[in-house]
Order: sequence, then structure tokens, then C-alpha cells
Amino acid sequence: MSRAVIIGTGKYLPDNIMTNDDLSNIVDTSDEWISTRTGIRQRRISTGMSTSDLAYEAGLRALNKSGLRPEDIDLIICATITPDYFMPSCACIIQDRLGAVNAAAFDLTAACTGMIYGMVTAEQFIKSGMYRNALVIGAETLSKVLDWEDRSTCVLFGDGAGAVVMAKSEGDGGILTSNLEADGSKYDYLTCEAVPLENPYVDSGITHKVPRIRMLGQEVFKYAVRTITDNINTLLSRAQISKEEIKFIISHQANQRIIEQASKFIKIPIERFYMNLDLYGNTSAASIGIALDELVSGNEIKKGDKIILVGFGGGMTSGSILLEWS
Repeated sequence: MSRAVIIGTGKYLPDNIMTNDDLSNIVDTSDEWISTRTGIRQRRISTGMSTSDLAYEAGLRALNKSGLRPEDIDLIICATITPDYFMPSCACIIQDRLGAVNAAAFDLTAACTGMIYGMVTAEQFIKSGMYRNALVIGAETLSKVLDWEDRSTCVLFGDGAGAVVMAKSEGDGGILTSNLEADGSKYDYLTCEAVPLENPYVDSGITHKVPRIRMLGQEVFKYAVRTITDNINTLLSRAQISKEEIKFIISHQANQRIIEQASKFIKIPIERFYMNLDLYGNTSAASIGIALDELVSGNEIKKGDKIILVGFGGGMTSGSILLEWS
């Protein structure tokens, strides 16, 4: 049976580091306040690179590790809520810069679950036989949609990109099973406005708003803990494997307390939940790809290891993937 396997990973973070102490100079907060509530100590903030720039760099690194040429890529998916433009898509810009002339390209929006949605989408194209090699990137410049006067949100987020190259394989390993979910009734838990309606039939007195992230923090927390637990249980049930067989769980890196609470609920030791949010904060669609590349680059994952990727985000969306590393 053909499966989608990961043959290359990559990440890219802006050089500029903003610490919690740096943030305390622009908003009423402190290192102690942020770190005890979130586990975040610093984040990367772009000083000029756009989402497509970050995505290109991460994608290039994943492509180089895969051993493929740009023209071998059949599909590029970029998961983001902070694109450079409404059109063209970031994926089309990346296609041009990489020289991936044979690739179809589109952006996908599932907020912090974007990398999971992108990988599952690519998997379907690969398993159907339509495409053989896909580049999936999660990339965000969240700093451009933050309210830097709102300490409940601006302390959480950072910029970055993570990427994987996925390919068709007839061997063992790869994606064993996956799950995607959404609950639109909770759409107002986490929002970022788009442009308002303005045309000759609408009152011209519209006040334009700059898009900003707004969040109902407690509601997001409860949703996240529940959906991490539910998604992991769903994968284990479908694959008919035990918790003890899982080497690592890479959750979306939103908040240390969320991950710790999920660990307790599902009764899997916190040591098996990989975390790097102290360094990067919440990078939305980029976070899972960044974390996966760190594990791979550090030789922490061996052939045959089983890994769960699980995400949750605005929409509300959630999703998960069970991988056997090949």
C-alpha cells in the first residue's frame, strides 16, 4: 500500500530575538508574568522579512535535505494566516523563487492547525496518485497582526516557518493515520479581522481597522486541552496501538500549561511532549514544522519511531497525524 512519507524537514526563524524583558519596555508585563503563565521566555520578530521570505527559506532547507530537485516537486502548500497578499498566494511566490516550475501551488488557512491540515491534504494527493512529491510549509509573520498594547496576546506570538517534503512510498512507515476536525460554533474564540465591506452601495463613513488578533484566552485553553486529548485518543484507537508505543508527541506550541494539562488528562508523561515554545513562542502554523525539524536535526528520531503531531487553532480547528519514521 502506498503511503506518504517525510523525506526532508526545514525551518527558518528571523535573527531578531525579543525577550520578555524587551516586551516589558513596551507593554505592562514582566518576564515573571509571561514565563509563569505561558512558559515563553523569548520569541523571534521579523525586522523586514515577509511570510513568503520565511517560508522560502524553510522550504529551501527541507528541499535540500530531501535530495530532490526543485523541478521534482509536484505540489506546494503554504499554511498561513499572515500572507503577503490576498493574491498571489505565498505558495506561488515560493514556487517561483525555488524554481519549482512543475508544481501546483496554493495557500491554506487553518490557523495554528495549518501545518496538520496542509500535510493531510498533501497526503491525499500523494495517495491518490495525482502527485508524487509535495512541499508543505507553515509560515507566519504574526508580528504584523498583533496589538502591541494588549499584553494578553502580544506576549504569546512570534514569527517563523517550518517545512516538510513529502513523497510517495511503497515501503513501511510514513503517515499511518490522521484526523481533521472543526467547530465553527466557536469561531469567535480566536479571530483576526479582514478588510471591511466598502463599495458604492455601502456608507462611505466606514472606519478602517488594522487587522489584529483577538482571543478569548480561557475558552481557547479549555478547547485546546480537550482537543489534544481527543485527537491523540482517536489516532491510537484507529491505529490500534498503545500510548507506550509513542516516542514523541509534537503539539502546537501555544502554552506550556496547555501541554502539561493535556499530558495529565491523557496520562502520557510530559517528557514525551516535545516543547520549544520557551525559545519561539506561538508561531501558529509554523510551530509543528519547526519542532519536527529540531527533533530530526538533533537525531532524536530513529527509523521505526512512532510520533504524533497534534494541532489546534482558530476556527476552531484541530487535527493530528500519526507517523512512523522511515
